[in-house]
Amino acid sequence: MLSSKIVSFCQGKNWWFDDIEPTYRDALLRIGVDVSSDFSQFYLHVEDGPTFTSRNGEIYQICWFLNNSDYDGRLRVVRDVLKIPEPYIPLDSFSGERGYFCNTETGEVFDIGLGDSLRDFLGGNMKARWNGFNEFIEWFFDI
Repeated sequence: MLSSKIVSFCQGKNWWFDDIEPTYRDALLRIGVDVSSDFSQFYLHVEDGPTFTSRNGEIYQICWFLNNSDYDGRLRVVRDVLKIPEPYIPLDSFSGERGYFCNTETGEVFDIGLGDSLRDFLGGNMKARWNGFNEFIEWFFDI
């Protein structure tokens, strides 16, 4: 469940929508994400256009990107080129050769860059920077 701090913050910004867009739900199911997870609940109810920006960067509105871009192609690149395993999905464009990746099974979020960081991650030697998606979102928006 999303933290009350996140819900209140998003409601205050007029980003929160009680009704779920069916195509958004279908998009998450298509990539195998549990629609009851914190990750899904955020992306099913919160929207401010295709991306969210803060002093901590820019992240995708994943459902918007799944329905309106070649996000599936980006996932293939992440899997085939970077060798990032299946439950991890990119939350941003990986600009500056660094990006946020969410484990959609555990909610953990990793800050991964090319080079040593990626090698450590792929070798199982990297701990999540945020232990849950709520923690990441609260950090991202300085809530």
